[in-house]
Amino acid sequence: MADRDDVLIVGGGVVGLACGLALLEAGRQVRVLEAGTAGCGSSHGNCGTITPSHAAPLAAPGTIARVLRWMLTPDAPFRVSPRFDPALWRWMLGFAARCNRRDWLQAMQARVAILQDSRAALPVWLARHGIACEFESSGVDHVYRSRADFDAFADEADQLRALGIAVEQVDGAEYLRGEPALREGVAGAVRFPGDARLRPDRYVAGLARAFREAGGVIVEDCEVQAFEETGDGVRAQTARGVFTGRDLLLAAGAWSPTLDRSLGLRIPVQPGKGYSITYSRPALVPKRPLVLHERSVCVTVWDSGFRLGSTMEFSGYDRSLNPVRLAALERGAREYLHEPVGAVREEEWFGWRPVSVDDVPILGPVPGRRHLWLATGHGMLGVSMSVATGQLMTDLICGREPRLDPAPYAPARFA
Repeated sequence: MADRDDVLIVGGGVVGLACGLALLEAGRQVRVLEAGTAGCGSSHGNCGTITPSHAAPLAAPGTIARVLRWMLTPDAPFRVSPRFDPALWRWMLGFAARCNRRDWLQAMQARVAILQDSRAALPVWLARHGIACEFESSGVDHVYRSRADFDAFADEADQLRALGIAVEQVDGAEYLRGEPALREGVAGAVRFPGDARLRPDRYVAGLARAFREAGGVIVEDCEVQAFEETGDGVRAQTARGVFTGRDLLLAAGAWSPTLDRSLGLRIPVQPGKGYSITYSRPALVPKRPLVLHERSVCVTVWDSGFRLGSTMEFSGYDRSLNPVRLAALERGAREYLHEPVGAVREEEWFGWRPVSVDDVPILGPVPGRRHLWLATGHGMLGVSMSVATGQLMTDLICGREPRLDPAPYAPARFA
């Protein structure tokens, strides 16, 4: 049995490592238990955009109608794979109940608070820990080929502005004059100048390095099978033996619900499968990251490469790399870009995002438990929310006054 730690963290992705690093800065002794290798999950292959602009949740008016319409469309941007899965359909019923304007606005307020806090802190966080990950305060542009869709965004734009998000709307002809990478047919673009980008695999590798250098321990290939509270702490049974600590933070992303029996709490999270393809950098690339609206494809450019990504597929923990989903990324990019791919396809990837039933992260103490904590449910925004999540969880675990109001994220809202 290993020596007792102050905090055991289950999950070595971007959220677990950010929490661990913040806890080390607060003087706690931390051990991360990771089933694979640090950063091997959805932290690795996402598009690396830092997006307070994505404050609006997936649970929105009209979402369920689109999901039903797309259910039998294999390459739909948001697809639920038809199958018998009681946990999925229970989650879908809860999700559907929140697809109304009141809940949409409430979730947006919660999401924007943590996104803005994290975005503001990120440059200092990277500099303090010496993390080189091609971070750039680039802004992000959403490009529309449908004038009706572009005009329909006006309501969401007003809500975002009211919450402090800078939004610029640009006519298509004007936008094309400044962006030669795009094909003709752009109706308009929405620019979010406060957004940014980084290379996520390098970010999470930098977090792991900084965590170890600060004295943290990462135990890899260490799947946690169960855990329990003891009189004065926690005990975790793993594939590599038993570990004990004063507190345990479950930050296992989309895998968190597989351990919820140990918490005595049902975690309303489903794995939302996303895909990406990474290429060598083409000769003609967009000036900043793009979201190709009608195809829900994200395009990110770094000095070191070029990535197409996104889509949301609810197919359980299916480990197949679906070629139909990958082809949809390239096909969507070809509609918009003169050079939609690079000469060398370097990596095809999928990962599971932890999507909570209200699309708001689940952060805080497990109800009725003194030593158990949750940090999951970040959906597609784990990288964007990582710094603020680490700070909030550290404040809560250390008993400090939190900078963010923790109430909107508390696990107790599902108890």
